[in-house]
Amino acid sequence: MTLQEELTQDAIELLKQLIATQSFSREEDKTADLIAEFLSSRNIPYSRKINNIWARNKTFNPELPTVLLNSHHDTVKPNPAWTLNPYEPLVKDGKLYGLGSNDAGGCLVSLLATFLYFYYRTDLVFNVLFVASAEEEISGVNGLELLLKEKSLPEISFAIVGEPTEMHLAIAEKGLMVVDCMSHGVAGHAAREEGENAIYKALRDISWINSYEFPKVSPVLGKVKMSVTIINAGSQHNVVPAECKFTIDCRVTEKYTLDEVLKTIKENIDAEILPRSTRLKPSSIPEGHAIVQAGISLGRTTYGSPTTSDQAVLDCQSLKMGPGHSGRSHSADEFIYLHEITEGIDLYIKMLKKVII
Repeated sequence: MTLQEELTQDAIELLKQLIATQSFSREEDKTADLIAEFLSSRNIPYSRKINNIWARNKTFNPELPTVLLNSHHDTVKPNPAWTLNPYEPLVKDGKLYGLGSNDAGGCLVSLLATFLYFYYRTDLVFNVLFVASAEEEISGVNGLELLLKEKSLPEISFAIVGEPTEMHLAIAEKGLMVVDCMSHGVAGHAAREEGENAIYKALRDISWINSYEFPKVSPVLGKVKMSVTIINAGSQHNVVPAECKFTIDCRVTEKYTLDEVLKTIKENIDAEILPRSTRLKPSSIPEGHAIVQAGISLGRTTYGSPTTSDQAVLDCQSLKMGPGHSGRSHSADEFIYLHEITEGIDLYIKMLKKVII
C-alpha cells in the first residue's frame, strides 16, 4: 500500500468517527478531541484553542511562506426529513452516509490527509499549516477568526478552504452583511386621516433596495445583491403603525468593501439602519495564481461562489475547493461518495506539488 492509499484509508475511517460524534456549532469539543487524538497517535504536535485544532509541517521554516489548509468540523442540526440515523456512518453503493459527511467532513479529512502527505518532506518551498476550525456553520467568532489572532501562527501567503465544490475552483466568494432597518412613522387611527404609516415609508426604501444596482460588476461574481428577507410591523388592524422593521441580506463582491455598501444604503434610504456585523468579507484569488493554474492544468474549472465560508474571515488570497457536492449540504440523508474523497486527496496533492515543491 502506498503512502497516499494509507492516508486515504485513514481519512475515511476518521470521517466515520466524526459522523458518529455530535458536533453542532459551539458543541464541537468531542470532534476536536477526535482530531487531536488522530494527530497525537501519529506523533504530530498540535495546538488547540477552544475547539479549533491546528498543526504545521515538521520541517517548518520561518523564512518560507505558508499555505493554509482549512476546513471545519462543526455541523448543522439534522433536518426532520432524515430517514437514516444521522450519527450512524453507513456505507452503501459507494456512498458514505451521515451528518457532516459532505459538509464538510469529506473536505476536512481530505485536507488532513494532504497535510500528512507533506508533513515530513524536506524539499518544500512553502510551509504547510493545517487548521480544523469550529463554528463555521454559524459564522461564529470562536472559530477560524479567533485562531487567526494567535501571534504564534505564521503569516499566511494563500489558503485552500475545504468546502464541497466537486473539486472545482471557487476563485471568488461573496461576502455577507445583514442589515437591520427601522422605519419610523407616527401612530394614528386607521379610520381617520391621521398618523404617518411606517409601512409605507419602509416600502419606499424597499423599492429602492429592489431596483438599485451597484455600478461595479465583478467578472467572476457578477453584481452585488441586496434582498429584503424579513419585514415586521403593526399590532392591530385599526392602528397606523409607528414602526416597521425590515432586514436586508447583502451579498457583496470583491469590487466593494462592506463599509462602502453600507454607506451607499445609508445615503439612499430614510430608515434607521444597523449592520449586524461587517466581518464576513468578500474574498478572491487571481486566476493567474499558481495554485489556480495548477488546478486548471488538472482539468478543474473556475467559478464564483455566492455562499459564504471561513474564507470570509481571511485576509489572504484564498481558494475554496473540496470533494462533495454543495447541493447535498444540510440535506436529509447527507452523503459523500468514497471515490470523491480518494480523488479529492489525489487532486489536492497533485496541485500542491506543482506549487510548494
